[in-house]
Amino acid sequence: MTGSTPALADVDLAALVPEWLDWSAAAEQLGVTVAKVRTMVRDHELAAAVPSPGDAPSVPAELLQDGLVVKGVPGLLTLLHDNGYDDRECIAWMFLDQDFPGRAIDALRENRGTEVKRRAQALGF
Repeated sequence: MTGSTPALADVDLAALVPEWLDWSAAAEQLGVTVAKVRTMVRDHELAAAVPSPGDAPSVPAELLQDGLVVKGVPGLLTLLHDNGYDDRECIAWMFLDQDFPGRAIDALRENRGTEVKRRAQALGF
């Protein structure tokens, strides 16, 4: 990312992420219970954040595809959390335009996760 990029914690997620799913909508798409979605977030299989003050915690819709969590998202979330990122920062990192080309979430959705994981691993150095 460039030096002019705001700190990940300060990024406006509501402007960055085009569509959010509340717990029940995410559960419905995944075919699981709301409790399971909460567990998935806690276990870093999914990420959730409050998009705007006053909103309920929600999951970016693009983390789900064809009724499943996008391949590579859980591993990427674990890597980012291991580097000290919280869910808000993980979401910002995945949705900011980077040199993949494009956003990390787009690369993951297009099954181009190797480069995304390599860059996430490099954050630890």
